[in-house]
Amino acid sequence: MTEISYDLPLIRVAGSASAMGEAYGRQCAEAVRSFVEQRLRAAKVYLWERGSRDLEGFLQLGAQCYQVFCDWDPEAALEHEALALASGVSPEDLYTTTNMTDIRDILLVQLAKSSSSTADAEGCTSVLVGAQRSADGGLLAAQTWDLNPQDVDDIIAIHRRPDAGPATWSVTCNGCPTLMGMNEDGLSVGTTNIKTDDARIGVGYLSLLHRAIRAPSREAAAQLIMDAPRAAAHTYWLADGTGACLLTTSATQVQREDLSADGILGQTNHLRHELPGIGSLEEPTSSTCTRLATVEHWASFVGGVDVDCLRRLFAERSHAADSINRYPEDGTGSATDACLVCSPSQVRAWACRGPADRGLWYQLDPRSGDASPQP
Repeated sequence: MTEISYDLPLIRVAGSASAMGEAYGRQCAEAVRSFVEQRLRAAKVYLWERGSRDLEGFLQLGAQCYQVFCDWDPEAALEHEALALASGVSPEDLYTTTNMTDIRDILLVQLAKSSSSTADAEGCTSVLVGAQRSADGGLLAAQTWDLNPQDVDDIIAIHRRPDAGPATWSVTCNGCPTLMGMNEDGLSVGTTNIKTDDARIGVGYLSLLHRAIRAPSREAAAQLIMDAPRAAAHTYWLADGTGACLLTTSATQVQREDLSADGILGQTNHLRHELPGIGSLEEPTSSTCTRLATVEHWASFVGGVDVDCLRRLFAERSHAADSINRYPEDGTGSATDACLVCSPSQVRAWACRGPADRGLWYQLDPRSGDASPQP
C-alpha cells in the first residue's frame, strides 16, 4: 500500500463577499504571501525559458485583466480585494499570480510566439462519465489538477456559505478562488488548460469558475462562461444532476460537447477538435496525448464506474512520466497537486491533495460543510 503523504487542509468561511474574503485571508495570510512570491519566481523562469525578461509587462497585463474582472463580477471582486488586503498583498498581484497561466499566454501572444515555442509539461486530466456507464445510474465528473510540483504545498479545500447564493466546496490553492468544486445544488465545475493564439486582456479562468459555481444550473453556468470576455483558452467541464458538458474555449471562440448517457468524455491539454481560425500556441506534448489515450482506452471497456474506479484511474502509472498520475520525482516540472471526483445526483464530492495514491481523500458535503476522511 502506498504511504499517505498529503492531508487536505480545510477552510470554512461565511457571510458577505467581503466577510468571506477577509476570513479567508486571516486564516491563510502567510501562505498567500508565500504563494504569490513563489508564483512570481515561477513566472520569471517560465518567461526566461521563452526568451522574455519582461516580468513587469507580465504584472501590467495582470493588472489590466484584474480591472476587467472587477467590472464583470463585482461581487467576487469584493471577496478578492478583502482577501488580498487581509493577506497583505496587492489585489492586482494576487489576481495576476493566481491566474498565471492566462497572463503568461497573453504575454506570449504579444511577443508573437509561434507554435514552435517550447511547450510546457503542465496539464490536467478530466473525465465525464455518463449515467448509463456509472454503477449507481448517476453521472460522474472528475479531474486531476497538475501544475508546478511545489503548488501541492498550497492546496486547500474551502467551504463558502454566502449570505446569498449557494454554499460551495472548492478545491484550490492558497489565495485562489474556485479551481474545481461543487455547490449545494450539485452543480460541479472544473477545467483543463489549453493554449491558443488569441489570448487577450480579459477575465481569468479562475474567475470564470468562481462565477460558474455560483450559478443555479449547468446551463446557466455554461452561458456565463460562453458570454464572458475570456482572457485565454481553457476547457471547462460542468455537471449537475441532469447532465454534463465540456466547453472548449479560446479567448474568442467556444465549442460545446454534451455528454451522452452512455458516453465517457476525456480531456487533457490540447485541442481535440479545431476551433475555426484559432491556432495552438504550443504543440501538444507526449504527456497530454498519452494521458488522453489512456482515458480513451479505459473508456472503451470499463463499466459500472464508481468513485473508487475513478480513483484507481487517477492513480495509474503505466506510462511513467506520461501517466495520468504524475509525481514530482518524474522531473518533468509538473505533478498532480490535487484530485476531485463529483457525484452531482448525490451532491457529494471526493477530493485529495497530491496524487490520487498519495493523498488522504475526503468526502465533501457542500450543503452542510462536512468533510469526512475516506479510506
